[in-house]
Amino acid sequence: MIMQINNLRSLTIAVCFIPLLWVVFDIAFDNLGSNEMQALHIRLGDWALRFLWITLAITPVQTVTKWRGMTEYRQLFGLYAFFYASLHVLVYLAVDQVFAWRIIGIDILESSYIWFGLIAYIIVFSLGITSSKASKKLLGKSWKKLHRFIYLAAGAAMIHYFWQLKGNLAEPLFYLLLIFMLLGFRAVIWFKNKQLSQMMIPKGRASPDTESD
Repeated sequence: MIMQINNLRSLTIAVCFIPLLWVVFDIAFDNLGSNEMQALHIRLGDWALRFLWITLAITPVQTVTKWRGMTEYRQLFGLYAFFYASLHVLVYLAVDQVFAWRIIGIDILESSYIWFGLIAYIIVFSLGITSSKASKKLLGKSWKKLHRFIYLAAGAAMIHYFWQLKGNLAEPLFYLLLIFMLLGFRAVIWFKNKQLSQMMIPKGRASPDTESD
C-alpha cells in the first residue's frame, strides 16, 4: 500500500512537468504562434493559476474522501503553482524586458494589472519558501495564518488575469466559477463545524452565573 502511494506521488510529480515539456516542445518546433512572447506569458500563467486552483481543491476533496494523505499533495501542487508562477515572472523579466530594470519599473507603475500579479506572486513565493515541515515547526501557529493568504493570492491572480485580457472571457469565467465553488464549500464546512462546536458546549459552562445559583 505504501509503495502504491509512493508510486502515485512519483507519477504525480512527473505529470506536473508535462505542461513545461509541452511549452519547450512548442518553442523548439516553433509552434507558439505569431506572438510567441504573449503565448509564453499566457501558457505559464495559466498553469500557475491551474495548480493554485488544484491546491485549493485539495481540502474539499480530503473532506469528502476522508483521505488524510491528501495533505502532502496540497503541498506538492502548491509548489508547482509557485514553480509555474516563477517561470511566468522570469519570462517577463528575462525574455520580455531583458532585465531592463528602469523599463520594468515604469511598466509596473503604469500597468495596474501587474500590481495584482505582483501581489499574487509575492504571496505564492512566501508560501512556497515556507512550505517545508521545518518552516511549519519554526513558525508554529503563524504558519497556518500565513498560508491562509492563499485566498488573497487567488483573488489577486484572478484580477491580474481578467485585467490583461482582451478577448474571450470563457476560460477566466470558468476559473472564477471554480474559485467561488471552492470557497463556498469551505464556508459551508466552517459554518457546520461552528454549529457543531456550539452544540457540544455544556449549558452549565456556557452560563457560569446560572451554575453558581
